[in-house]
Amino acid sequence: MIRASNITMYFGNLQVLKGIDLHINKGEIVTLVGPSGAGKTTLLHILGSLLSPTSGEVIINGTIIYNLKEKQLSLFRNKHIGFVFQFHHLLPEFTALENVCIPAFIQKIPRTYAEKKAKELLHFLGLSHRVDHKPGELSGGEQQRVAVARALINQPDVILADEPSGNLDMQNKKELHELFFSLRDQFNQTIIIVTHDKELAAMSDRTLTMRDGKITQ
Repeated sequence: MIRASNITMYFGNLQVLKGIDLHINKGEIVTLVGPSGAGKTTLLHILGSLLSPTSGEVIINGTIIYNLKEKQLSLFRNKHIGFVFQFHHLLPEFTALENVCIPAFIQKIPRTYAEKKAKELLHFLGLSHRVDHKPGELSGGEQQRVAVARALINQPDVILADEPSGNLDMQNKKELHELFFSLRDQFNQTIIIVTHDKELAAMSDRTLTMRDGKITQ
């Protein structure tokens, strides 16, 4: 599903990534762990096409993504990659349903189909009774599940999650962790998660430990 070769990243004179090689299989849940400053989020953003590496190559489903022009890359990202962040980034003026539909509208999917798909996802995530509520009316756990539904709306090849449970209490954290495995079982979803949560890392299929810009384990 994903292959990265010799990924390096400099910010000015600071080298953040030092020759990363990795592969992720379809339907695999992989966690990236390690101390703050190890380069985990930088690597995740490069895998997700949000940040171009200084050197190296990323291939997703056979496409060398950094060979794409800017508009092509944006379209590829919207169609093939879903993102879940620690801070859910929901738009406060829109309902849960409207927030979930936004990536589908960007892809110019008809509104009727997009809303139908969004309602199905919200139902799957236990939020059927919250479709017309705005983010300010939802709990932290509900907001994060809306963000997960938004990540899934275009049926992406891979979901990238950056500290997705970092702001949740213990119960919501447990539910979110279980949800990732339900998504894999239900949709054969490939998921890469940056986390400091040892319990989530222990649940994953594979854990990659990063330190000082390298994968050490």
